Amino acid sequence: MIISISCVVLLGIVVFIFFRKDGLKLSHALVAMLFGFYLASTAIAPSIKAGGESLAGLLGGFKF
Repeated sequence: MIISISCVVLLGIVVFIFFRKDGLKLSHALVAMLFGFYLASTAIAPSIKAGGESLAGLLGGFKF
């Protein structure tokens, strides 16, 4: 568990730097996918899923 939390933090920092500095390239996209994979296996994953569903419900409720 400690290893996956440190991987999440490290990969999150790397993804942030890639987005800010270089744009998104194929290698950067792979790092972003690894970040998502490790993030999904942490204890915060249900909260992220609930927040995403709440945001989708909010945006789905708008009438244009």
